[in-house]
Amino acid sequence: MIYRSEDFTFEPPPRIKWARRILIKPCASYAYPYPVTTSKDILQRVISSIRKVSEADIILLEGNPLQEPMKPLYRALSYDFPRVLTLDCNDSVLVEVENPLPRPFAMSTFWLPNVLLYCDYLISVAPFKVFSRQGNFSVRNLLGLLPISKYRGDNGTPWEPLINLGMDKVIADLYFTLPFDLGIIDGRQKFMGINEPAEGSVEDYGKIFIGEPYAVDCEASREVGVLTEYLQWIEIARSQMEEAGEYQ
Repeated sequence: MIYRSEDFTFEPPPRIKWARRILIKPCASYAYPYPVTTSKDILQRVISSIRKVSEADIILLEGNPLQEPMKPLYRALSYDFPRVLTLDCNDSVLVEVENPLPRPFAMSTFWLPNVLLYCDYLISVAPFKVFSRQGNFSVRNLLGLLPISKYRGDNGTPWEPLINLGMDKVIADLYFTLPFDLGIIDGRQKFMGINEPAEGSVEDYGKIFIGEPYAVDCEASREVGVLTEYLQWIEIARSQMEEAGEYQ
């Protein structure tokens, strides 16, 4: 669903009322302001709406690809929400989770923070970013949940093993291995990137997308007229699973 930003109010889905632990994955790997990272304002709206219907534990989880500690980054981004636990992926206890796809594109398993397995509802909240005519939306935002200690090159380069396998294929595998319940793309402003993480231009856009992560990323890609490659791989996998009767 697409909202004009001035009309947006977060209506918690019914399942949130029954959740004991709710995890929110912001885009917060660097101390750059919105729209490079997730804005405090949109997180505040989501958290406040959840609190109206639920007393569940709310957890923010993010990691830095240079393995810098997250606490100073959370402070720099003013993520100082009461009764919200802020965690660092790179300090977490890790578990290896199997990719359920019959034919994984790149990764048969992923190392992930074990806290993810104990949460009842998972939300990805991402800014609206485009790099090289590729969308960088709510599904790609999940990449920050991977502990860099497991996925850096021999010379310390972040994500080098994943890049060598094909990052879009890795992201598609991660989508099925770690299914998030909800994706929110904050498109009040649009960031058109040249080089990651923060070189690019910003323009007002005035829209917010909310729904199942794959669906909202598709909608955002159509809106801005880009072909986002990881979505194409997800679609291929969904078609294969439907043919095999394994996907509804």
